[in-house]
Amino acid sequence: MPVTVTTRIAATPEVVWDLVADVTRMGQWSPETTRCRWLTEPPGPREGARFAGTNAYRGRRWRTECTVRTADRGREFSFDVIGAGFLKVARWTYTFRSIDDGCEVTETYTDRRGPALKLFGIATLGITDRDAHNRRTMIETLDRLRVAAEVPAGAA
Repeated sequence: MPVTVTTRIAATPEVVWDLVADVTRMGQWSPETTRCRWLTEPPGPREGARFAGTNAYRGRRWRTECTVRTADRGREFSFDVIGAGFLKVARWTYTFRSIDDGCEVTETYTDRRGPALKLFGIATLGITDRDAHNRRTMIETLDRLRVAAEVPAGAA
């Protein structure tokens, strides 16, 4: 079952989408992702574009490769995560819905790991409940994103 977290942000869906889809800034929002960089040229969010992510938790570091699945500005941004060059890890989806005072952003994590990769993750990172762990980090990610998106123009 996917893990989903939703928050309200006092900014337009396009403004928030631009922040999320600029994956080079993901380290500012995520407590686990430290850095992302585009692998495809020209760099930027579009369907099929690839980027590398560097992650850290409890002194351990790992790298993933990601492929953008959906890049619909102001509506949805999603990507698939691959580990070790070929292992399905996860799908991350961000959806944006306009509301009266800004937008509602929903972040969804779908675990795509097989049983062996799940056991490897427990052994190497010590995260026995990846869904609960990700729910906590997703709440933090969306809160950091909200703070950045709600900065008044010219104040940043």
